[in-house]
Amino acid sequence: MSDIPSHIKRQAMDRDFQPSVRIGKTGITDNIVDEIRSQLKKRKLVKIKINKGIYDRDARSQVWEHLAQETSSVIVLARGNVGVLWSNS
Repeated sequence: MSDIPSHIKRQAMDRDFQPSVRIGKTGITDNIVDEIRSQLKKRKLVKIKINKGIYDRDARSQVWEHLAQETSSVIVLARGNVGVLWSNS
């Protein structure tokens, strides 16, 4: 796991940084993964929100790990049903 710069952590935790991808009742689809990849190429930092009740607490950490692996990114923040991924490439 790479070291995450402090300015990236600050940006990820900023309250004004709104989720740009939402995972709904269909769960993680190829389209969701493609959209995250596309956004990471454009802006390097993507905030994702999972709708309540889709995954239980234990499964959410697996969701973040899966998305990070699929998109070749790093988990900056994973709190509850919100996560932020960062592409350092």
